[in-house]
Amino acid sequence: MTARRAAPAFAAALAAAAVLAGCAADATGGPDAPAPRNSAAQPPAGPPSAKAVAGTTPKGTLLVADFGGDTVTFVDPERGAFDRVEVGTAPYGLVAGADGRAWVATAQGVAVVDTRTRTRLARIPYETATGPVKTGEYRGGGMGIALAPDGRHVYVGVNVPGANGVLEVIDTEALEVTGTAPVGRRPFDVDVSPDGAEAYATGHDSFDVTAVRADTLRTRRTEVAPYGTGGGLGSWLKPHYAVVRPEDGKLLLPFEGERLAVLDPRTGKVAVERMTADTHQHGAALTPDGTLLVVGTGPIASDDEDASLTVRAPDGTERVVDLDGPHEDVAVSGDGRTAYVTGGFTRDGYWNGITVVDLDGAAPPVRLAAGDRPLGIAVL
Repeated sequence: MTARRAAPAFAAALAAAAVLAGCAADATGGPDAPAPRNSAAQPPAGPPSAKAVAGTTPKGTLLVADFGGDTVTFVDPERGAFDRVEVGTAPYGLVAGADGRAWVATAQGVAVVDTRTRTRLARIPYETATGPVKTGEYRGGGMGIALAPDGRHVYVGVNVPGANGVLEVIDTEALEVTGTAPVGRRPFDVDVSPDGAEAYATGHDSFDVTAVRADTLRTRRTEVAPYGTGGGLGSWLKPHYAVVRPEDGKLLLPFEGERLAVLDPRTGKVAVERMTADTHQHGAALTPDGTLLVVGTGPIASDDEDASLTVRAPDGTERVVDLDGPHEDVAVSGDGRTAYVTGGFTRDGYWNGITVVDLDGAAPPVRLAAGDRPLGIAVL
């Protein structure tokens, strides 16, 4: 399979198909089509708990960004969705802080949600011009988003259709953009170093990670392309999501269920380790003990495997959990025993729910109806 990935003919074929399918970029740089609305959108599942009715959101509640709607959905991890809050067009990524506020990257700006009372407090417009407000995979506006360890700043990757992206810095007290820095194209994910000194924007369509200094907003770019960049904008073999390993600050970026790129952002050096799921991969998360979770979205070629969740121990050994249908992102329960995988997916074929995975393997995965094409997810 590795030889197939590197074959120039295959890369060229994918480039030619870029405008027709998948997370391959819009090679024309033109406007994207509206996101398909799933007619089977799920209503809230069952009555909310007494605490939820009273307006106090229980600890452990899941919050998902409804990319197919204009809302975030609050989800009981056992009973399903119980409330929604309008945030703005096509919400993508979100992050929750210790102060009870969540920050949601939408096409219109970053929405600020009080997760305890389940109300929107504000929506902060971007400084960057992103064109008309649209939906769909290539829409302009916020994508990846991260919160500084001290909670004082939010970093959001802003997609500019047909151009390089921008990292915008938001002051969480003033609720305004206080700085911008140029990053790569379509910043799928944003992460922050453990000490808060740097933010990292993963540029999907530019095969790179841009490190941005928190104090000066100076940038440095590192190419992360273990398969090369031969397919250009039409390639499927690009970085998507990353996690930062707390013990050494290195970024872990999975590719195709075959390779894990380990980037040292200080030196720019990239090491590659073997993975085993053999499927197109997107979302990633770390458990408290350092286990890496990676979402396999499903095949992009005839010899790829179906959707899965890779559970990779710190020593590199892997267990692959089969999932039913495409998925996008993943979050972990506070005790590190359960993974929650969203079914929204940036491409077609999404479904309106979350798969709950017992990481001990004692029970099979359970599908839970929740959200409207849910992408980003956080555990409150």
